[in-house]
Amino acid sequence: MNIRNFRKIEWWIPICAIALCTIGLVALFSASYDSGLDEFKKQGVWLGVSIAIMTIVMMIDYKIIVRLSPILYGMSIISLIAVLFTEPINGARSWFDIGDGAFSLQPSELSKVFVIIFLAYIMSMLQVKGRSQINKIHKLGIILLIIAVPLILIVIEPDYGTAAAYMISFLLMIFVAGIDKKYIITAFVIVAIAVPVSYNFLLPNHAKQRIETYLNPEADPRGAGYNVLQSKLAIGAGQITGMGILSGNQTQLGYLHPKTTDFIFSVIGEEMGFIVAGSVIILNIVIIIKSIQVAKGIKDEAGAYIAVGIAGIFLFHTLENIGMTMGILPITGVPLLFVSYGGSSMMTSFMCLGILLNISSQRKNGMFNK
Repeated sequence: MNIRNFRKIEWWIPICAIALCTIGLVALFSASYDSGLDEFKKQGVWLGVSIAIMTIVMMIDYKIIVRLSPILYGMSIISLIAVLFTEPINGARSWFDIGDGAFSLQPSELSKVFVIIFLAYIMSMLQVKGRSQINKIHKLGIILLIIAVPLILIVIEPDYGTAAAYMISFLLMIFVAGIDKKYIITAFVIVAIAVPVSYNFLLPNHAKQRIETYLNPEADPRGAGYNVLQSKLAIGAGQITGMGILSGNQTQLGYLHPKTTDFIFSVIGEEMGFIVAGSVIILNIVIIIKSIQVAKGIKDEAGAYIAVGIAGIFLFHTLENIGMTMGILPITGVPLLFVSYGGSSMMTSFMCLGILLNISSQRKNGMFNK
């Protein structure tokens, strides 16, 4: 990267991310205190590694990564197939155990960024003769096939939350690419038909239970509705300033589960209060807005699509994780990026930041500002 381009970088993106990580580490210190701070210590290591990865990726021209994306996409598909032959953890084959369980790697997390980059590469190639080219049936079919392969493999694991993140990111990218309205209307009709059919004939019982719990958690307060009810109690108990670190009733007495991953926002709400919890939401919003501004500021179509796809990932994880802890959305096991415990999630998130920073450093006459 040219040193002069450093002035163009959206520095607010990594600043907000580091602030989120700091809040997350404090929350993890409290949430893992009763287990010897194991997750807290590991998260600190993952954060250091992830920042190093972000720095390296930031220094590599994103266009080089785009040209390598077919290889990266192929590696992603191989890893998503290979993980299906591992031993299930909590009913899902989503992780590679490394070092006799010392830590685990989730290929669906790392594959997110590679799939987005490859999609951006193919979409930009298909639009060489004009943006409208993407609306040709055979070209649209190629794009749908590219996203369908990893999506199906992730659903087989099963990991519906991560699959949904892929879908939201893809939909934003295809919308920005100029998809025709007739396809959007057709998609809505298909979804309207597919949702009830899938619910009644395709969804496994545990997925149906999560939806039913979301709609009426009070119907089974000691069973399926337990986690979300405890989460809402924790967030409400924190009020404005929180109950204090290591002082939250739901957190310290073991009522929140899993409190270091899915319900870390509940820990923040209970022990740090509305001010810090609200700050977490604001920091995520700033990252999403700045990511979209990066997309608006770059002339290269592939760069713009990548930035929008990454913004889609951040948007989905923020809405879904915080929404499910408040009982607004179904529980899917989606982590809160930069805050929840998880090495794969942390590395992927900072890799995305590195790419965003590299794209932002090359902004000039953005494709949406012509």
